Amino acid sequence: MSPVSTENTALLDRIRVPSDLRRLPESELQSVSDAVRAEMIDAVSVTGGHLGSGLGVVELTVALHHVFETPDDRIVWDVGHQAYPHKILTGRRDRIRTLRQGGGLSGFTKRSESEYDPFGAAHSSTSISAALGMAVGRDLDVAAAKAEGRDPGRRRNVIAVIGDGSMSAGMAYEAMNNAGAMHSRLIVVLNDNDMSIAPPVGAMSAYLARLASGGAYRSLRETAKQLGKLLPKAIYERAARAEEYARNLITGGGGTMFEELGFYYVGPVDGHNLDHLLPVLKNVRDNDQGPILLHVVTQKGKGYAPAEASADRYHGVVKFDVLSGVQTKAKANAPAYTRVFGESLIKAADADPKVVAITAAMPGGTGIDLFGKAHPDKTFDVGIAEQHAVTFAGGLATEGYKPFVAIYSTFLQRAYDQVVHDVALQNLPVRFCMDRAGLVGADGATHAGAFDLAYLCCLPNMTVMAAADEAELVHMVATLHAHDGGPTALRYPRGEGVGVELPERGVPLPIGKGRIVREAEAGSPQGAGKGTGNSTGNSTGRRVALLSLGTRLAEALKAAETLVEAGYAVTVADARFAKPLDEALILDLASRHEALLTLEEGSVGGFGAMVLHLLAAKGALDAGTVKVRTLTLPDTYQDHDTPERMYKDAKLDAQSIVDTVKDIVPSGPSKSGTVSPISAARPGRSRA
Repeated sequence: MSPVSTENTALLDRIRVPSDLRRLPESELQSVSDAVRAEMIDAVSVTGGHLGSGLGVVELTVALHHVFETPDDRIVWDVGHQAYPHKILTGRRDRIRTLRQGGGLSGFTKRSESEYDPFGAAHSSTSISAALGMAVGRDLDVAAAKAEGRDPGRRRNVIAVIGDGSMSAGMAYEAMNNAGAMHSRLIVVLNDNDMSIAPPVGAMSAYLARLASGGAYRSLRETAKQLGKLLPKAIYERAARAEEYARNLITGGGGTMFEELGFYYVGPVDGHNLDHLLPVLKNVRDNDQGPILLHVVTQKGKGYAPAEASADRYHGVVKFDVLSGVQTKAKANAPAYTRVFGESLIKAADADPKVVAITAAMPGGTGIDLFGKAHPDKTFDVGIAEQHAVTFAGGLATEGYKPFVAIYSTFLQRAYDQVVHDVALQNLPVRFCMDRAGLVGADGATHAGAFDLAYLCCLPNMTVMAAADEAELVHMVATLHAHDGGPTALRYPRGEGVGVELPERGVPLPIGKGRIVREAEAGSPQGAGKGTGNSTGNSTGRRVALLSLGTRLAEALKAAETLVEAGYAVTVADARFAKPLDEALILDLASRHEALLTLEEGSVGGFGAMVLHLLAAKGALDAGTVKVRTLTLPDTYQDHDTPERMYKDAKLDAQSIVDTVKDIVPSGPSKSGTVSPISAARPGRSRA
């Protein structure tokens, strides 16, 4: 049974865009909020997505769009995962059940999706910086209009809505410091849904917030300041201290830090009580002074009992039954890579007291929650502070500890200077464990781990590896643990493994050594790849080598089966390492095959580029006897869809690999009449 009633539907049918909402009397806004909440619950039960955060800001969203003249007034949502109610009210309700589906609405704010999304988001703590840029742009436009004698028009408001979790990141404070110093007219709404900042809220708090945000109080305060400056300095300073004391009585003392940054603090206000919220928002809107911070207290999952009772479990959900709240999770066919990583790291720490784990506000998403239960004193969640996490790990490494920094590939981008300057430059043995490498499906381009190979392989001292399956991941965690010669990075994808048997304990791999998984044998191509022969003879079929890095190995093996049936002789190799490369293996593959294809779940400029650089430097391309193609993610930002469809679009699925081979090496008898001198030094065949 859906919570969306006929009355809810009829009410929302009257609101296509926020201007329709602004025509409604305030007495109807709670009913609008209830209808939006019901619509959101019903939609997310069908699509999955972020639930608790959006439910917590329904009243705030309704109030903001009622009080402010959006889209001319700009609302910048930090992260954007809480913006589903905003989407319902801004012309996208008819598509709300396409959230995170292929061709549907993004799960975050997106400029190309709506004029009501002035800034795209998905990573945290960016809203205040973006909003400040918009506010300064507005002020420059107004100044230019006045200088030219033109009417500057109405004064545009710019509002940043940021959660208390996002306020743990330094970027938010950098922006606030800048805004306070510039005295820019900017509104920051601090959505405190974890009670981490706020004292209790209620009627008295709401009254004091209205008082502090009202024009009479602000005018009196400013007048007193101006008069005070005429007094002797000692008296003025005592008066200022008295004013600060009195103001702390009004605000509850919660805004001292923000006031020091140059913001006028108002709050806390109950974010679910429209009678409290609306008058304060109007006062803030009508204020013509510098930056204001409005502190609003909300509850994650508000209005949906299962989400209220377990905010963490309902932060991000799959499809679920609305009445019971039970989520519909498919039975796993293999353990998730994240779990395999976490359990492998636990074993490393069991054997070595120097192993420590660090994450940046993502313990559940990285497997560090499992590690934390086993080794709580060796687990450090530093909050949304990736830069600090990396340098903190560097400091631990200098003291002889073995830090494992578990961060999503896309979030490690936020700490790139620290990776370069604080770790790689000093050759510190920090272990970077990058979950969500490659494409991530419904979370789309903002969360795709597309660039880590490109931005890490170019760094001196860095060792970079990628797990082809969950068993390889176990061995690679052991490799990280054993390697103290410098920084290392391990990438692995989101989701389940491929179902291979897991070793009881990982065995460190030789650094920079790949493995042959399937060999193109001599003789007829129909028998290729099944044995372990090392024959150097040529097959009667066209000889092709597929060199995979990471979990595209499974697709490479599928492609090999199809190609063998079509008359090709196919070698499949797992590079294991993007840096250092297995030079002997790669040069051997290039010398014995007519075509060499590299496969990776990464952008242009990563593993394939490293292989091409090696081949060019060693002269392996000079004779023109091998055709090389690098199969990478496309040079574009791929929109959300299922991972399978996204990899197909990227031409990294088995059929696309087959098509690429057939395009560059048509089937038929082998044309390989000569063998490069490089082949004289063939490496041994590793199947570990």
